[in-house]
Amino acid sequence: MKKLDKLILKSFWGPFVITMSVVVFVFLMRIMIFYIDDFVSKDLGITDYAQLFFFFSLITVPTALPLAMLLSSLMAFGNLGEFFELTAIKSAGISVVRAMAPLFIVAVLISLFSFYFNDRISPWANLKGYSLLYDIKTTKATLKIKEGIFYNDLPGYSIKVDEKEENGKLKKMVIYKHNNRSYEFGNTEVILADSGRMYSINENRYLVIELYNGTRYTDEVSSGNSRPAYTTLAIGPGSMPRYSNFSRNSFKHYRLTESLASFGMKRTDEGQFKYHEFMKNISDLTSTADSLRNSYDETKKNLVSGSQQYYSYNFREGTDKTIKKGPWIDSLLARPVSDSLKKEILQNTRSAANSVLGYAKSQTEYLQTKLKDANKYELEKHHKYTQALSCLIMFLIGAPLGAIIKKGGFGVPVLVSIIFFILLYVLSNQGDKWVKEGLLIVPVGAWIANTFLFLTGLYFIDRARSDSRLFEKDVYIMLGKRIKSAWTSRFGKARLIES
Repeated sequence: MKKLDKLILKSFWGPFVITMSVVVFVFLMRIMIFYIDDFVSKDLGITDYAQLFFFFSLITVPTALPLAMLLSSLMAFGNLGEFFELTAIKSAGISVVRAMAPLFIVAVLISLFSFYFNDRISPWANLKGYSLLYDIKTTKATLKIKEGIFYNDLPGYSIKVDEKEENGKLKKMVIYKHNNRSYEFGNTEVILADSGRMYSINENRYLVIELYNGTRYTDEVSSGNSRPAYTTLAIGPGSMPRYSNFSRNSFKHYRLTESLASFGMKRTDEGQFKYHEFMKNISDLTSTADSLRNSYDETKKNLVSGSQQYYSYNFREGTDKTIKKGPWIDSLLARPVSDSLKKEILQNTRSAANSVLGYAKSQTEYLQTKLKDANKYELEKHHKYTQALSCLIMFLIGAPLGAIIKKGGFGVPVLVSIIFFILLYVLSNQGDKWVKEGLLIVPVGAWIANTFLFLTGLYFIDRARSDSRLFEKDVYIMLGKRIKSAWTSRFGKARLIES
């Protein structure tokens, strides 16, 4: 390896590692902020959050690699141009394309790594990350009671506390305890206490509620003909009478113990998420897309034969294009036509037409769904290739742009990189949208962004080879002066002749 190649690689790897870390962190924070409401008040350990951050960091790598490649290559050649090292390289007879050769090899290797990552690691990370995220989202919030507000997330209870002290003591507690028949008879047990406290035991598996100096009211309601002693009659909405056995008990100390199993996070079967296209590799995507297209073709082939079940009669045409008469036609022709017969024929015709129309609509929706699903899986398969190749394309844009702009650091390179990354993002999403709407075939919609940016990269390489001053403002100032001078000389003479 020559010293020139070492110099260029050394100027590349530093910005690449930094920008890759920053980009992954930014994308990770964007995802975390998007789901922040699902993480609040969840009693989760550090291990759960560490796993979630790790999986989503892996998920962001395929998206971060092209941007890191663009920014780092632009900064590398921008720094070389800013400190006149690129000028010295050119003066030594070495072209810009030759100077880009070591980074081109690196870009190819990163593209191959991105392809392997997309095909093998990304589906696994998506499956693990989104299944864990689903479990976190479905986990109930921890038991946090606010003053003066009823807390209803504990199954079977509604709890209100008027005042909470710093030592954990609760003042003026009201507890409504519901049973399985509360929806029918209302709250059948109410507990009032002057004070109390709440804490968990057995590694947060059970909640203990200790109450002091209070009263427990119970109202045991029964329905039927039997009437217990010391009851009052309650007339309900139905015909069956209901009898209420009301009791009141005072206590100095009362203890309740309830399970907190519903608040813990439960892991769901990851197989429930494997159907999604993000969880599949290229071979699985190809198999699923082919299966859906075969089902689409088979259904389309059987449309005519399947619709025949909705017809009452089958006609056979002869060589003279006339209907051959049979016994059923003879009996039909011999039958006298009456208003009732006409009405019956019209009703049967209308019923058959509605049946055929319903069959046609259902089959159309089924075929559209099959085709849409097949396109979705095939589109994701193409994205495995496009995301990997975009790393190389971003290098073809960033390296010549850095040689043209001749600015290093995180100023102009960051701005230019963001512009081209947004362009890649917009074109990719627009191509996907056109494919899903049926306006483009899958390969065209999937590769439209890379094709446009590849041609842009070739243009910038050509400009860099000819030492173009594409981004220098003096060039545009001089161009504006030439246009103004030409305008004045042409139209100024015309006005002079007219006058």
